[in-house]
Order: sequence, then structure tokens, then C-alpha cells
Amino acid sequence: MSAGMSLMVRRSIPAVTAVIALSSWFVAEGAAQQGSKLTPPVFQVDPAWPAVPNNWVLGEVTSIAVDSHDHIWVLHVPQSIPEAQRANAAPPVLEFDQAGKLLASWGGPGEGKVWPGREHGIFVDDRDFVWIGGRAGWPRPTTPGVSDDMILKFTSAGKFVMQIGHSGQSKGNLDTENVHQATDVFVDTRAKEVYAADGYGNKRVIVFDSETGRFKRMWGAFGNPPPATFAPNAPTPQPQTTPDGPPEFGLPHAIKVSKDGVVYVADRINNRIQLFTTTGKFLKQVRVTNDGSTVVPVPAGFSFSPDKKQQFLYVVDSGPMRVVVFDRAAMTQIGVIGVRGKEPGQFDIVHHMAADSKGNLYTGEIVNNRRAQKFVLQKK
Repeated sequence: MSAGMSLMVRRSIPAVTAVIALSSWFVAEGAAQQGSKLTPPVFQVDPAWPAVPNNWVLGEVTSIAVDSHDHIWVLHVPQSIPEAQRANAAPPVLEFDQAGKLLASWGGPGEGKVWPGREHGIFVDDRDFVWIGGRAGWPRPTTPGVSDDMILKFTSAGKFVMQIGHSGQSKGNLDTENVHQATDVFVDTRAKEVYAADGYGNKRVIVFDSETGRFKRMWGAFGNPPPATFAPNAPTPQPQTTPDGPPEFGLPHAIKVSKDGVVYVADRINNRIQLFTTTGKFLKQVRVTNDGSTVVPVPAGFSFSPDKKQQFLYVVDSGPMRVVVFDRAAMTQIGVIGVRGKEPGQFDIVHHMAADSKGNLYTGEIVNNRRAQKFVLQKK
């Protein structure tokens, strides 16, 4: 595929989406949904990004983050690499520059080291601390007593700084000391707070002091108190039988906080995005739409556009395999990036994402494609 081909955003069109085939790219255009005057941005995939050296092999790329220097941090799962290739596994944490050159690599279990049993989420805060969580123990216990019930904080060089919670120590959804296979974290550096979507083992948002690890607050779906007990997570996306969905989270899989103080939570199983204040007051709920298709959307990750107002909210949709573009102010769906496939610019299975200060997007894929991709914003 030519590196010069552009991947354009498909505009969301009520009822019908026109699709035009262009080589292996799919482009569709039409009027934006009512309620938004924004035109979705256009991107071009960089098929050469990143350059992974040393014949290293990546496992499932579960998460991706961008730091204040526009360096891109890739987290992958070495143990997901087929056994025949595992000797060439890359370290689990990889730091790349804008051109895709590897700057640093580190992480992994070892004698005396604290490390997740199965890497899942990464975030780099404004002070260049790297936060990592895991999901070992979900969906089934791997080793008795082993469960990633902690969040780990490192320097950018990989030096251990702090641990919130401990492996295998979760006491349930009301526990204020441990998480339980947390799916994603976000750090508000000014407020010195770390937010966790505590989603595989629990069903809540929980907030800690990012300097001391002290518990501060938590909440469940619709801002309700987290339920003390709940049924296990459903293995597949659930049908939307009521307008609002169930009163508790199904699987809070991603969390981000905007500059204007809105907390966004992706409830992956129930196809809904819930918005809260930073204190946990419920503001709004929206669903991702997929008109003309029976494939249920699965919101799984977030990123904001880097402009002052953060006009666009990008949402990973790992149902149809795409990134959905929202007008953030109106929370109206206005475009779609990508289709299911294995070619550059396509997805299978897209999991988490991030954006840099130039507006470029980065995605991580698990299970099938097992890669990181860069989508370069095209200037108008």
C-alpha cells in the first residue's frame, strides 16, 4: 500500500452511510449529524511507524500514551506472543519519538521487582511519571492468589516510585486500598489525583492521591455508590434493552478527564459513555451508533484533540473496529475512522488510543493485529 494514500473520516449519516472503495481504503462522506457544525478531521496512516529494532516482536498492544514531550509510550504483553517467537519479545514498555525511533525500553517481572501479571493500561502524566496497571486474574485466575489489584508508578527511566494496592489483595468493590484488575488510569497533575477505571474485577471509578496513594473518593454508574456485590461481567456486549441500560457499570474500560473538568468513562459491555464531574456527579450518557449494521458498538478507549477547547473526543469502538469522532461539546457523533482489517489504517482488535500535541492519533491493537499505529493529521 502506498504511504501517500489518505485515510479520510467517514461522516456519520443518519440511516444510510455511503461507502466508496479506494484500493483497500474505505471513504464515506455526507452531512454531519444534526447538532454539530464541526467538520471531522482527516488523517493519513503512517505505515512505517514505529520502527521496532533488534528483530523484537510485539505481543498484544494493550495501551498507548503520549507524554509532554510528544514521545509515544507503547505497552504490550510479551506473554501473548506465540511461544516460537517469545525469545525475541520486546520489553513491555517502549518509548518512541515522533518518527518512530525507539528511545527507551524497560519493564517486566524479575527478582524483587513489582510488575503486573498481565500488562493492560499505561498513562504518562505531566511530570513524566509512568503509570501502569494490569488485568491478571481476568477472565479466569491464572495462578491462585495472583491478581493485578494494584497501580504502579515509575519514572520515565523505569525506576519504581509507588504502588497503590497489592497483588491478590482486593476485598471487593468497596475496598479503598486496592483496585481489582483496573483497566485504565488518568492523572490530573494539578489536582494531584489519579483516576482509575476499576473495571475487570470491580465496577467503579476510584480516585487516589497521586503523591501518597491515599484513597479520596469513588463512584459507580450514574454517580451512584458502587454496589457492594454484583454479577460477574458478561463475556460479550449486551443488548440495549432499555434507554439507559443497567444501574451499574458493565465494564468501565477507559477513563479520561478533560481540561474543563469532565470525567469520561467508557462502559464497554453496555455501549455507553457516561460523563461526570470530578466529584462524581452524573452529567450525561451517550451511546455510540452504528446505523445500518447489526454489529454492536463497543466503546473501549478515549483521546481528546489537543486544541484549547478539546473540540473532538475520539472513541475506540472495538465492535465494528474503528475510531468514532464526537463533537465533544454537543457529544454528537460526527465521523468514523477506519474499518475492520489487517492492512495499515485498519483495525482488529483496536483497544486503547492517544493523541499528541499536533493532533496525530496513535492506536494499540490486541488479539489479531497486535501492533501500534500512527495516524497523521492532515492540514486543511
